[in-house]
Amino acid sequence: MSRETLDPLRAQLVRFLDWHEARVDFDQAVDGIPPASHGVVPERLPHSPWQILEHLRRAQADILDFCVSSDYKEKAWPDDYWPAPAPGGDRDWDESVTGYRRDLKAFKELVQRQPDLLAAVPNATRPDQTCLRAVLLAADHAAYHIGQLVLVRRLLGIWPT
Repeated sequence: MSRETLDPLRAQLVRFLDWHEARVDFDQAVDGIPPASHGVVPERLPHSPWQILEHLRRAQADILDFCVSSDYKEKAWPDDYWPAPAPGGDRDWDESVTGYRRDLKAFKELVQRQPDLLAAVPNATRPDQTCLRAVLLAADHAAYHIGQLVLVRRLLGIWPT
């Protein structure tokens, strides 16, 4: 594919990473959650808002690191991906939100600068582990957990009406 053909695809992928045309976006999902609710796990659900937020950040950071880092180290599932139910404090929450946004921006920049979206990334162990696959994986994963965060907020009575 020529660069001219890929430019619309690249633009669509960048939009897709924080899509808000068909669902709530990350900022809408995390903004306005009271600190007292960060570590609350709703009855009959497995995760608190903090766990979902931090899981989103950790997973996105791992996917990005897999794509770009020459010293990538595979994480242990599930321990390295899921935190304890409550953050250590408000600072942990704020750092997780900032980290997610920072890595999302880096993913968008990667899409724009990657010469071949269909080439295997440097840490690939299989030929299908491409930049395109990583972007789709990150966006799909985020969509699932952002929806989960909205559900948790509704059950906790902290979703705006």
